[in-house]
Amino acid sequence: MSDEVEGVILAAGLSSRSSPYNKMALPLGDKTVIERSLEGMYDLVSRIIVVVGWQAVVLQNLLTPYAKVECVLNEAYPEGMFGSVKRGVAHVRAPRFFLQPGDIPLVGRAVYQRLLTIHQDVVIPTYAGRRGHPLLLSNSLVPKILAQPPGTTLRDVLAHSSFTLLPVDDEAILWDLDTAQDYEFLLQKHKERGIPEG
Repeated sequence: MSDEVEGVILAAGLSSRSSPYNKMALPLGDKTVIERSLEGMYDLVSRIIVVVGWQAVVLQNLLTPYAKVECVLNEAYPEGMFGSVKRGVAHVRAPRFFLQPGDIPLVGRAVYQRLLTIHQDVVIPTYAGRRGHPLLLSNSLVPKILAQPPGTTLRDVLAHSSFTLLPVDDEAILWDLDTAQDYEFLLQKHKERGIPEG
């Protein structure tokens, strides 16, 4: 664990394609999607900021047992993900931080470890040439992110920053949860990987 690195997990949005359920609270093995999203980085960071919004209390209750987690509320979550990015990064204190959507839950610890070997403002993992998550970002980007006007995306900000594309051998950096079919796929992949329960 390092005081030099924190995590930001985005978990505020409406689960519009999996309503009426909050996809972050769906079971994935003996834990939930949001809990699985913590696992890969948990032992490598000093703190994890989870941005919550829709059904915030549900997620806050699930995350109570995790001492490193600090939940931050984004009441304007219907306005889009970049608002949640801003809410999360505003609380970052460490020199570097992971930025991870909560609906990409099966990224292994080795990916996070590999990202930490690269010292660049922006490190983006790739699999078979496709960009995925988490991102590893420098705290120096926080003022730039916070200064962006409405309608901006994180991609707009990163386009003007130096970055490294880092190939990894974990396809889970591409596996997000948006539909019922995605959920069935993730359940199967979780079983195939034999991820420890408990």
